[in-house]
Amino acid sequence: MSTPTIHLYTDGSARGNPGPGGYGAILRYGPHEKELTQGFRLTTNNRMELLAVIVGLEAVTRPEIPVLVVSDSKYVVDAVVQRWVFNWERKPDFAKKANEDLWRRFLKVYRQRTVTFRWIKGHAGHAENERCDRLAVASALGRGLPADDGYERIAAATPLL
Repeated sequence: MSTPTIHLYTDGSARGNPGPGGYGAILRYGPHEKELTQGFRLTTNNRMELLAVIVGLEAVTRPEIPVLVVSDSKYVVDAVVQRWVFNWERKPDFAKKANEDLWRRFLKVYRQRTVTFRWIKGHAGHAENERCDRLAVASALGRGLPADDGYERIAAATPLL
């Protein structure tokens, strides 16, 4: 008998990089399904890819059930599967790492669950990935988008060269 698993499908999008962005996530457990999506006025594609995973994991109400994250983001999947994020965390300059605010948030929720990752090729006809992409793009194109505080705080502190 196979172990019941929550499937989390994710995608992120930025219209320009940086630019308006959004994420889409689908949580599926048996016959139950939930969509999560939000847009931001200024962000990056990598931040949205990572935020989709974070928000999806945070929405899991049964942390004892294993989660399979299915993502087309090599940035996110490789950082976890290749254990790069855990190496970054141990270094004194982790605070200077790109998207450090989101990686810290990810590590917190990741450690509260049993999570595995599967990378899939994006825009290759995977139904849930295509749906997440549509959610992310639609959210990025919304009006009155809130700030991605983590990105805008860092962008404001970084002088233009």
